[in-house]
Amino acid sequence: MTDTEQPASLYELAQVNIARLKAPLDSPQLKDFVDALDPVNAVADTSDGFVWRLQEASGNATDVPVLGDDWLIVNLSTWRDADALTSFMYRGQHRELLSRRREFFERLQEAVTALWWVPTGHRPTVAEAEERLLHLRSHGPTGYAFTLQSSFPPGEVRPGTGA
Repeated sequence: MTDTEQPASLYELAQVNIARLKAPLDSPQLKDFVDALDPVNAVADTSDGFVWRLQEASGNATDVPVLGDDWLIVNLSTWRDADALTSFMYRGQHRELLSRRREFFERLQEAVTALWWVPTGHRPTVAEAEERLLHLRSHGPTGYAFTLQSSFPPGEVRPGTGA
């Protein structure tokens, strides 16, 4: 272990993903998606390695503004590690919804998902998530903001360090 590396137990993996709706949430086109929110969130909440997720009184975060676009919705959560996150993402009803995402959401050209390490117990804000996502879009994967395909180990990383 180098001086800049820290044991993984000191960190949790934060993830943000955004999606631009094709129709209003109360539209027939999005009924299947909206109907699945509570069950999918319930599975996430009890998944091995799940730590926390952003939610409003409704139990989800569909009303939380992100990037100044009223048609964007945000999902923000923390997990023990990438294995826990991917295990949830690619199983069950979440996997089914993921396979149907083009029915519900526009295809965006820029990155819509970013990952980064946070100190254990830290709950990232939407502003922090926006900053990480925009950093990933501008600089590509770095230790400050990365993807599942281009991940980085936990550690103290600041924007602009190139790490």
